[in-house]
Amino acid sequence: MTEVQINTIDEEQLDTVLAGDVEFSGSMSFKKPLMIKGRVSGVIRSESELYIDEKANVEADIQAAVVSVRGTVKGDIAARERVELFATSSVDGDVTAPQVTMETGCRFNGVCRMTAPVLDAR
Repeated sequence: MTEVQINTIDEEQLDTVLAGDVEFSGSMSFKKPLMIKGRVSGVIRSESELYIDEKANVEADIQAAVVSVRGTVKGDIAARERVELFATSSVDGDVTAPQVTMETGCRFNGVCRMTAPVLDAR
């Protein structure tokens, strides 16, 4: 059996990183890649990539082009391109995307739909 390889992200390449001491509650929307290292709750909408760091805690319904999870997510994830769940991730919610990659060791509780959703990232 072939081991699945998913890419890591260099946070130096990102315009915005929400630090580990940041707590945000509400509706968030953005157009450029974003990394979350702290706590976010509410709704997240993006036209780009969303990276959830290993120590991040997100309680939100998420829509983005790409969602890459290393931390904890409680809520549904819908991606136009793909969802990546790393070994350190914990996801409680449904995942919908054309491509879903799950690294050995990740925790996923929900329904996985491998279809292209119609998303409005506004």
